[in-house]
Amino acid sequence: MAPPATPLPFLVLLATLLAAAPLLPPAAAAEPEAFDVRRHLSTVTRYDVSRASNSVVSAPAISDECRVIHLNLVARHGTRAPTKKRIKELDRLAVRLGTLVDEAKQGPDTASLKKIPSWMKGWESRWKGRVKGGELVSEGEEELFNFANRVKERFQDLFDEEYHPDVYSIRATQVPRASASAVAFGLGLLSGKGKLGAGNNRAFSVLSESRASDICLRFFDSCKTYKDYRKRKEPDVDKQKEPILEHVTSALVSRYHLKFTTQDVSSLWFLCKQEASLLNITNQACQLFNEDEVHLLEWTDDLEGFVLKGYGESINYKMGLPLLKDVVQSMEEAIIAKEENFPDGTYEKARLRFAHAETLVPFTCLLGLFLEGSDFEKIQREEPLDLPPMPPQRRNWKGALVAPFASNNMLALYQCPGNDGKKTSQDQKNSYFVQVLHNEAPVSMPGCGNKDLCPFEEFKEKIVKPHLEHDYDMLCKKPVAAAEEEPSSFSSKLNFFLDLLSRKGYRVKGQDVKTEL
Repeated sequence: MAPPATPLPFLVLLATLLAAAPLLPPAAAAEPEAFDVRRHLSTVTRYDVSRASNSVVSAPAISDECRVIHLNLVARHGTRAPTKKRIKELDRLAVRLGTLVDEAKQGPDTASLKKIPSWMKGWESRWKGRVKGGELVSEGEEELFNFANRVKERFQDLFDEEYHPDVYSIRATQVPRASASAVAFGLGLLSGKGKLGAGNNRAFSVLSESRASDICLRFFDSCKTYKDYRKRKEPDVDKQKEPILEHVTSALVSRYHLKFTTQDVSSLWFLCKQEASLLNITNQACQLFNEDEVHLLEWTDDLEGFVLKGYGESINYKMGLPLLKDVVQSMEEAIIAKEENFPDGTYEKARLRFAHAETLVPFTCLLGLFLEGSDFEKIQREEPLDLPPMPPQRRNWKGALVAPFASNNMLALYQCPGNDGKKTSQDQKNSYFVQVLHNEAPVSMPGCGNKDLCPFEEFKEKIVKPHLEHDYDMLCKKPVAAAEEEPSSFSSKLNFFLDLLSRKGYRVKGQDVKTEL
């Protein structure tokens, strides 16, 4: 599959928007409520904030005659602290801001000093002095704990059995924030089920595989083809993001009379996301940007996620085949257990997995969620998709909805009776249905005729089977043909895009502004 094509209208719109002053308000009619920057932090968005922003209409109620017999969960870890690399970036930002303020004080225009935000004078990072990072924070623990309680309430019949690790399998990657998320979820799921402490908790098992061999939850670590694609593609993504950073930098320099660079703005946007998400502080770094600039910066993060982790290239999600196969296998085993009348306690009822955005996003793409119009047919044919449209246009692909902290996909397997209320041998295969819930909201499946409840056999045939034409080892170890690396059509459109911006007076240069999940 070739890299996504950038359509000409998109490029023209981008150049026009960047030249406009002020920018058009993004989707004001669709968002009448007061603007809240915490809803626009891409994959750094808190889970509860994302759920409150979700406008998905609830699916029709499932018949009372249907019974859920198995649950698959693929979840991202909860809200975490900045990583060690990002902590160092914030320390450098503190030094840089001090230098900018000192330069302004020494300048001839003393009136401009009043434009400098008071918080910036003497600012230090909240994480100064930390030598380790990336751990699950208390807010992240609460996200998973509360999520588990809602799952237990929603699927009461499924979780009414005594805990056994073979009945309720809990799995996580070896990264501490993922395994800690699994523990927080397990505590919520099994609270009151044991004899430990005031909460009557009980011990439970969390299984993990070695990082080097975990192709089910960390397939991206072992896929050479994906790593090569990402290394090759990152410079292009940076070039696509740079005009936005140049535009916002120019606006901030004019507004605050400080000599910001695009790297400064990138770091300030990261600081905004950390302050708003982890500390609920929105009146410092976030207040540097106006609403239009926030929408544009959010779009750059979403663009990066789309191209490097989502639908931007088929290897991004096809490398998740081991996980998809594991999900289907668990459902088939549950069906066999029901058909052969296995007694409760002898078969698995839930397989609960905790990993990363790099796990959840590919799995979401394999299911065909968050696509525009007929895009599902395109990914089945491995045709390139258009990039997410830029504000003020609306788009389905938003990191804040696709993969916020603690984001998740649940696949509930239901057993329903036949038309006459009885299940016969002829309709056994047609009596099982799959419901997909993204961040706890039922979603229709494009691959299943936009049904909310998809017959299991149809789910396998139309959604799963097309992906099975590929093999993980072949996908991830074979070299990428040189002809596939830079199609001339993509290069020419990118060059045209950059040329348009240059004519408008925007400087274009590379910059490392990668989004970390």
